[in-house]
Amino acid sequence: MKCSNVTSCACPKVECENHGKCCDCVIKHRDTDSLPYCLFPAQDKSVEQYYRSLKERFEP
Repeated sequence: MKCSNVTSCACPKVECENHGKCCDCVIKHRDTDSLPYCLFPAQDKSVEQYYRSLKERFEP
């Protein structure tokens, strides 16, 4: 069953069993201490790049 909060899944991994089920996806990534693919910037999927992009976005 798809998550009722999702109108369009942003994750490009359509083969994933949690595609379109954001609630299940977040739980899975919380439990595995990882980040969902849809949250990463376009090219670099590393956690370091994710934090760099957050820092650039939120620090003056």
